Amino acid sequence: MNDVAPHLLIVDDDERIRGLLRKFLMRHGFLVTAARDAAHARRILSGLDFDLIVLDVMMPGEDGMSLTRAIRETSMTPVLLLTAKGETEDRIAGLEAGADDYLAKPFEPKELLLRINAILRRMPEPDEADTVPKVLHLGSIRYDIDRGEMWQGDAPVRLTATEAQLMRIFSASPGEPITRAKLVEDLGRDKGQAQERAVDVQITRLRRKIEEDPKQPRYLQTVRGAGYMLAPD
Repeated sequence: MNDVAPHLLIVDDDERIRGLLRKFLMRHGFLVTAARDAAHARRILSGLDFDLIVLDVMMPGEDGMSLTRAIRETSMTPVLLLTAKGETEDRIAGLEAGADDYLAKPFEPKELLLRINAILRRMPEPDEADTVPKVLHLGSIRYDIDRGEMWQGDAPVRLTATEAQLMRIFSASPGEPITRAKLVEDLGRDKGQAQERAVDVQITRLRRKIEEDPKQPRYLQTVRGAGYMLAPD
């Protein structure tokens, strides 16, 4: 990241939580804007860009899942969902909506801080090195390994923070299967079956961006008993 403090948007209908998170995150060097609900957040997002959005799922009116899907229609800004629901299916639903990570309430502010920093570290940074880029070709898709950028023709393919990290992991070992457990570890997530299922969701989303037929993947293949493998042209 550059030297400018990351700007976060906190969206939560609980005024006390909004205030506490705002003060806590500002003490740790972030610029913070707060919204009281989805409608308020939409108005703010229409005029400002953010480095990351911390979004409560359970809000009156439009909920966090719906707002996440709307954000993903036009933006790849990372989204961290806060949910009072601990069930795996609800967390998976959040990832399917386009979130980069989730945190169940109640949580320790320090854990939120760690997760925010982890997401921001995964965001692709411009490569200022004057070197010849290494490029992988996936049909009509080009992936620049050095820059962490994906293109289809002259149009950039926008990747979420997690999708960008997955491409970096796979492009480091093209043609070699990587287990779901190793992907969970490399993404910096806690180990467990639920996290491996979350990786499956992220793989599905990434396939939609690089495969002509995501249901019959040619480039991001499932290797039975061994995990997933990137198979460039």
